[in-house]
Amino acid sequence: MRRMESHEVIRNALAKAHVKEVAEKMGLSLSLIYKWGEEGDTKGSGTSNPLDRIRDLYLNTGDDHLIQWLCNKADGYFVKNPPNNKRPGREVMPATQEIVQQFAGLLAAISHAASDNSISTEESKHIRHEWDELKRLTERFVKWCETGDFVHLAEDLKVNRSSGSKA
Repeated sequence: MRRMESHEVIRNALAKAHVKEVAEKMGLSLSLIYKWGEEGDTKGSGTSNPLDRIRDLYLNTGDDHLIQWLCNKADGYFVKNPPNNKRPGREVMPATQEIVQQFAGLLAAISHAASDNSISTEESKHIRHEWDELKRLTERFVKWCETGDFVHLAEDLKVNRSSGSKA
């Protein structure tokens, strides 16, 4: 399956919106908004679209928080794909047990927080942390299942245990 180019993503989004309203709300010209939906000219106008700029900023900083922020603004969560080089010696059971332990940790956090019929801000943050870790670990597990690579998952678990992080 071919991945869409940034201008195609923008053009599809604009097809679902009122372009004039988008331009007005963003304080930009209608022609600029339409230009973003056209295939880029690498040496022409110098007007790269916002998706390309965000990609370039991410590639040049390497900071996942940029993408995480965008995902959060769209009510989502960013999970980086694991490395995709297969190696022999995959261990499935420790990986599945770790997911079960993480899920148990989430349930324990929820149960402890709710035991007094109120949940504090700190308890809420702890529950969020446990939930985010479970999502991250499970997404990586699924990716490694799809590629048959459990060595990376085992390595990830060792790193998290040695750094004191639950995952």
